[in-house]
Amino acid sequence: MSDENQATSLIKRLVEQTGITEAQAHELALLIGLNWNSLMREAKLIAAGARAEVARIGPLAED
Repeated sequence: MSDENQATSLIKRLVEQTGITEAQAHELALLIGLNWNSLMREAKLIAAGARAEVARIGPLAED
């Protein structure tokens, strides 16, 4: 598997398992590298922060 395919696969898996956005996953991979444990740790923190914000202000209104 090429490095690009490995990164794409990891990013997709990270999004599926943590619920962060693809953009957030890409940014994490650029900042941290492709260490799965480090990516999961940071993605879980991002996801927890997003859930806390929704709990604080409520879900966004749908038009």
